[in-house]
Amino acid sequence: LLALSEHEELKERHDFLAGQVKDLNTSLDTLQKTITRINQISRKRFADTFEAVNNHFKEVFPRLFPGGKGILHLTDESDMLETGVDIDIQIPGKKRQNLTLLSGGEKALAAVALIFAILMHRPSPFLILDEADAPLDDVNVSLFRQLVRDISQNSQVIFVTHNKNTMEAAENLVGVTMQKNGISTTVSVSMN
Repeated sequence: LLALSEHEELKERHDFLAGQVKDLNTSLDTLQKTITRINQISRKRFADTFEAVNNHFKEVFPRLFPGGKGILHLTDESDMLETGVDIDIQIPGKKRQNLTLLSGGEKALAAVALIFAILMHRPSPFLILDEADAPLDDVNVSLFRQLVRDISQNSQVIFVTHNKNTMEAAENLVGVTMQKNGISTTVSVSMN
């Protein structure tokens, strides 16, 4: 006699669980479609951004290394979501070589060229550079300084440095001095 009522309870439970499974499958399909769409958009945006940054890098690198050439390569063009980026550079007077074989100043300039290429593609409201000119000699500081001036047209640049040649490019200088032991004082000078 209880079989009919038990059957109804089990049927209700079965219908409820079947509805839950259907909802889960629908959600899973929606999630897969969303992931596919995001991956397509990410691939396209990465490819477009990479191409634009590479074009800017080709322009910036010769400004820091007159007569040099720089280009960016993808490590795996078939998989844009997992690829890496290689920097291929030719410094004047040297053969093409890996970035790890460069001197400290050359590595710093190559990194600056890449950062500034990115900033030229998508300017930032402000940029903070901390001792980016430290490994550079005086000739490279003047090339670097000119590039910073160009970037400062679109971004406010805050530069932490001890290099007097770099300071000459600044519009405002803010220094920290210690006139009395343990008491720091800031000094600000407008160069305009």
